[in-house]
Formats: sequence, C-alpha cells, structure tokens
Amino acid sequence: QVQLVESGGGLVQAGGSLRLSCAASARTFSSYAMGWFRPAPGKEREFVAGLSWSGGSTYYADSVKGRFTISRDNAKNTVSLQMNSLKPEDTAVYYCAARYRGSDYFTLSLVNYWGQGTQVTVSS
Repeated sequence: QVQLVESGGGLVQAGGSLRLSCAASARTFSSYAMGWFRPAPGKEREFVAGLSWSGGSTYYADSVKGRFTISRDNAKNTVSLQMNSLKPEDTAVYYCAARYRGSDYFTLSLVNYWGQGTQVTVSS
C-alpha cells in the first residue's frame, strides 16, 4: 500500500505561481510513474502532467505545456508540480497519482494509488 499526501495548494492571482508537492510512503517510490490530475468539464479527471518511473520522460497536457513542470526527488520520495503563469481556468483540486512501472502518460484506469487532493484557486 502506498500513501500519497499532497501539499502546496492555495489562492493565487492570475499570472502567479504555486508549487505542489506529493510525498509518497513507498520504499519503492522510484519504481512508480507519477502524475497529476485535475477535474475537467466532461471528464472525471484529466491528466495534467506525468513523469515516467525511470524519470527519463515527461508528459504535459496542451493546456499547461510551457507553464507547468513536473519533477521528482527519489531520495525524498517526492514529486512536485511547479505551476507558473497561472490562469483562472487552472482552478481545481489537483490529485497526485502513482502507477507502478508506468510511462509518462497514464489514464485514470491505470492509476494504482491516489492522493487526497489539494485545492488550487486562481483569481482573475
């Protein structure tokens, strides 16, 4: 069983930045692909950004490409999402997700573990 705990959400003005973190309990954290999801119109959750278990590749949704950066620190069992140039439409609860030995992109059905979510609110 892997526990994921997010932190770093909050309220920020449009154009500002936030950094989300997700701490994992797994001793085999380095074997997990990590990603961030958020709810989207017409979808339960959309995949925002992902990082392969090897750390060699990343994926970003078109809506966040160039503004968000995902990274991991296997020594600290953490994955982060740096969010810059935030827009009101980025407002959502962001969920950390883990998939065992996954690639940089994975869908809802492939997620092995979820965090509880952290709220990001961007004011205009």
